[in-house]
Amino acid sequence: MGIAIIRHLLTLKEACDWASSFLGKNINESNISYLIQYGKVKKYGENGSTQINVEDLKRYYQSFNGTREIEWKKKLGNDLNWNLSFDNLREKDTTKHVHRLHPYKGKFIPQLVEYFIDSHTDDFKQKAFFKKGDIVLDPFSGSGTTLVQANELGIHSIGIDISRFNCMITDTKLLNYDIDLLVKEIKNIDSEITKFETDGRIEEFEKELYFELAKFNNRNFPSPDFKREIYKREIDENKYAIEKEKEFSEVYKKLVAKYKIELKQTKNKTFLDKWYIKNIRQEIDFAFEQIKKVKDEKNKRVLAIILSRTIRSCRATTHSDLATLKEPQIMAYYCWKHKKICKPLFSIKYWFGRYTNDTIARIREFQKIKNGAHWASITGDSRTVDIAKEIKPRNKEFYKLIESQKIKGIFSSPPYVGQIDYHEQHAYAYDLFGFERNDELEIGPLYKGQGMEAKKSYAEGISQVLLNSKKYLANNFDVFLVANDKWNLYPQIAEKAGMKIVNQYKRPVLNRTERDKNPYSEIIFHLKNI
Repeated sequence: MGIAIIRHLLTLKEACDWASSFLGKNINESNISYLIQYGKVKKYGENGSTQINVEDLKRYYQSFNGTREIEWKKKLGNDLNWNLSFDNLREKDTTKHVHRLHPYKGKFIPQLVEYFIDSHTDDFKQKAFFKKGDIVLDPFSGSGTTLVQANELGIHSIGIDISRFNCMITDTKLLNYDIDLLVKEIKNIDSEITKFETDGRIEEFEKELYFELAKFNNRNFPSPDFKREIYKREIDENKYAIEKEKEFSEVYKKLVAKYKIELKQTKNKTFLDKWYIKNIRQEIDFAFEQIKKVKDEKNKRVLAIILSRTIRSCRATTHSDLATLKEPQIMAYYCWKHKKICKPLFSIKYWFGRYTNDTIARIREFQKIKNGAHWASITGDSRTVDIAKEIKPRNKEFYKLIESQKIKGIFSSPPYVGQIDYHEQHAYAYDLFGFERNDELEIGPLYKGQGMEAKKSYAEGISQVLLNSKKYLANNFDVFLVANDKWNLYPQIAEKAGMKIVNQYKRPVLNRTERDKNPYSEIIFHLKNI
């Protein structure tokens, strides 16, 4: 007679309570569901009743969460400030309200800005670096994270960026809207796009493709069992993926032939020609023509951002290569992100509709908490731009404030040497909107590499930005720069700018978009006047 194995099973709520007590911090149902979905712990129960073995949970947290800080400090040093990991936050928290209005590679999370500029932060309650009514400058403003957080805290802000499209994202996040009119116009455009049809075969083709794909994936990549097998290394993922991708490609090719689907466009000159399946390109052009007809300029800008966000998601590439494009993907493929066979997109309709609803919700949420602070987003070169001259004709009240009290300091994340081409990451938007590109004015772009000349040019460029910014800063300013300074360039940058590094905070970066998940850190340098 066999001995029955007794498992201590918990409901989702009980698992949350147990994990919260075990870890000493709040764990909710979405955290536990994530562990089940990605095969970290096994799911028990049937008929919609989800249960988890408490020993599975305990083993997971002991093997990963509980030891991660110790392991990272072993590799990156004991000076790692784990408080700045924000490991207690969900993605929902780090992408709150308008922060996720449009993707942007290389941005920091809003909580990092808040930690350093909010005078209510416990760590700095003896010395507030910024307070309500102060002015903060971000000379590398990107998609506007510093400006949005400053606005939420009642701190005035100025952002400068060489990319016109980056500034457009920032503007869209911070503008005030007539919500009712915005909702009406967004829904009108969404309706027009939904009704638009270039090829009647696309819908039938996708229906059959979805059916075949679901059948194939359920049979060969059952979730979460397959993910758990990978996690426990019971299967050679690479070998299995190649085999199954080849198997499904035959099904895919037959369906493409059956419905006479044209995958490629006839032209291959621009980004929009190369990276989009023919039907998607036709829908993009139609949508943009509809947006041009909108009379309210602010609403037109929001709709353009929704379209840009949509077409970024609809590029003919794999899900794991969205951040860094490799080659156009027009065939079905094994997806390293979702652990199953995925397919390219053939229509923008679903994503445009999804992003319209998401955008409205995010703007509504931010409108409720905006603090009425002044802000300005300037398209220009931070090494030479005349901040006062730019702001005076736009907002005289803000200009007088800058003249009288000066800018209290800077919070910014300068580009890293040779890591990102900031214009190229939004090439689709520059193509569509016809914006002028200023790639040659970027500091430390990827295309210039990481050689000696590139590093020298980078250090010179960042120091020139700081020197130009100093003209507008108050005497006792505080500058915070987020950087991954593996070449130790910032001491010389500070010296060139007539500043000194008074403190530095080394933080672990836990959530990265790349498949490389090795321990990685960045430093927040605190600079002051000499």
